[in-house]
Amino acid sequence: MCASKRQVSDSGTVETKKPKTEHVKKQLIFNAFLMGSAGCQTMGIWKHPSDKSTELYSNPEYWFELARILEKGKFNAVFFADVLGPYDVYKGPQNEGPAAKAGTQFPVSDPTYFIPLMASVTKRLAFGVTMSTISEEPYHLARRLGTLDLLTNGRVGWNIVTSYLDSAARNLLNGKLLPDNKERYEKAEEYVDVVYKLFLSSWQDGALKCDREKGIFTDPDGLRHVNHEGQYFKVPGPAFTQPGPQKIPVIIQAGTSTKGKELAARNAEIVFLGSLTPEASVGSVLEIKKIAKEKYKRDPLKIKFIALINVILGNTHEEAEKKYEEYKSYGGDEDAKAMFSGWTGIDIDKFSDDEVLTDVDHVATASAVKKWQTAYPRVEKWTKKAIIDEIKISGYGSVAVGTPEEIADIFQKWIDVADIDGFNFAYTVLPQTYEEIVDNLFPVLRRRGLAREDYVDSPNKTGTLTFREQLFGDSMLDKTHPAYELNWSANESRQDHERRFPQALERLKGK
Repeated sequence: MCASKRQVSDSGTVETKKPKTEHVKKQLIFNAFLMGSAGCQTMGIWKHPSDKSTELYSNPEYWFELARILEKGKFNAVFFADVLGPYDVYKGPQNEGPAAKAGTQFPVSDPTYFIPLMASVTKRLAFGVTMSTISEEPYHLARRLGTLDLLTNGRVGWNIVTSYLDSAARNLLNGKLLPDNKERYEKAEEYVDVVYKLFLSSWQDGALKCDREKGIFTDPDGLRHVNHEGQYFKVPGPAFTQPGPQKIPVIIQAGTSTKGKELAARNAEIVFLGSLTPEASVGSVLEIKKIAKEKYKRDPLKIKFIALINVILGNTHEEAEKKYEEYKSYGGDEDAKAMFSGWTGIDIDKFSDDEVLTDVDHVATASAVKKWQTAYPRVEKWTKKAIIDEIKISGYGSVAVGTPEEIADIFQKWIDVADIDGFNFAYTVLPQTYEEIVDNLFPVLRRRGLAREDYVDSPNKTGTLTFREQLFGDSMLDKTHPAYELNWSANESRQDHERRFPQALERLKGK
C-alpha cells in the first residue's frame, strides 16, 4: 500500500468528526517548496532525464521559467528551505562524502540570490526565505532582507530558524559546537527583537523624501537609534536600508517543539507544519493558537498554518502509483541514510537493517521514527530498511499519490481535521511537478472552492501585490501582533515615539 492510501485509510476518516456533506471550505495558500540545491526532499531525482534542477547554478532561464509557471498557476509564493552545512554524520564524523556523491542537499547555494531573478519576471508571486539566527549578525540580516523586500516591491518573508547541524556551527561559530536548544531559542528571541526594532522603530514612515528641490534624500528627524543592549547583541542602529512597502517582511516560523511553538505564537504570521497526517498536526495548531491568544493577545486568524506535502499525480490511481515507484527507484539507500543521519544527528550505520528504530536508546532517532509509526500504524516494525525506503520520495514530509480528485479529497481532510490554511508543495521532477499541479490539480481544487481563481486584487495601481496583502489584505503587521506597537508612524514625533518605546517593548514580551 503506498503513501496516498496510508493518508486516507490508516489515519481514520473525516466522518468521525462531521458528516461528509459538511466539509469546511477554504481557499488555500499554495507555495512551491524549493532549495538552492539539485536535491531537496526526493533522493537522487536529479538523475531523471526530465529533471532540470542541475541547471539552477548556471542558468538564469531556469529560474525565469519556473517563476512564470508558478505565477501562471497563481501560486502564492516560493519558499526556499536552506541548510548551512552538509549532512556529514553518516559513516562520520565529518564525512560529507555520501551526501556529496548522492547530491543529497549538497552543494547548497544561498537562495537569496535566486529571488531577484524570479521576481524580475513576475509581479505577484511572493518569496519566503530561510535565514538562520546563527548565520550572521541581526544588523546584517536586516540589511539583506530589507534589500530583498525593496527589490521585490514587498514580496518577501523571513523564515526564522535556529539551525540544527553541527557542520554549520563548526564553520559559522569558529569551530564551536552548536549551542543547546534552550540557548538557541533564547538567542533567537532576542535576535528577532533586534530585527523588529531596526525595521519598525529606526525609520519613521515617510522619512525617505528623495526631494530634489529641497535637497533632502532622507529626513534626519525621521531616523533614530534603537540602542539595543541585550544578553547576546548590542546594536545601536538605525537600519541601513530604507523601509520597503511592507515595512517589515512577513514572519515565518517552522519549529513545533515546545520552544518552537512559543516562538511561533509570539512572532509568526505563517507557521510551517512537518507532520505526516492531519491528525498529527492538530495538537500543534491548537497549542500555537492558544499561546498566541492567551499570552500575546493575538488574533489567531492572523496566523496561517501550512503543511508540507509532495504530490504525485496520474490520470488514474494506477498511473500515479507507477510514477511513485519510478521516482523512488532513483533514490539509493546510501542517499537516504546520509539524509536521515543528518536530520537526527546519529549515524544510522550503527544499526542493523532489521533493528527496530523506535526501540533504540538514541532519543532523536527513536522520536524521529515514531513520527512515521504514529502516522502509519499498519507497519508493524519500523526498521532501518523500512524507514530508508519510506523517505526516498517524501523526505521528512508527507506524500500523496493519486488522481487530482483523490488528492483533493486528501486536502479536504487536512482542512476538516487540522484546520490548516495551505500547503508547501515539495517536488519530484522539476519543473514537471509544478506544471502538473498547475494544469491538473488546481482546476479540480478550484471547482471544489479550495483554490482561488486569481490573485487577490491589488490595492495600488501598479499591479504588484505584497506578500502580506496576499495573506491578510494589508501590507502592515496586524494590530494584534506584539511588534505592531514598535512601528514609528508618520504623524508621531521622535520624542513621542521614544516616550512610548519602552511600553511597546513590554508588549513585545507578552506583558
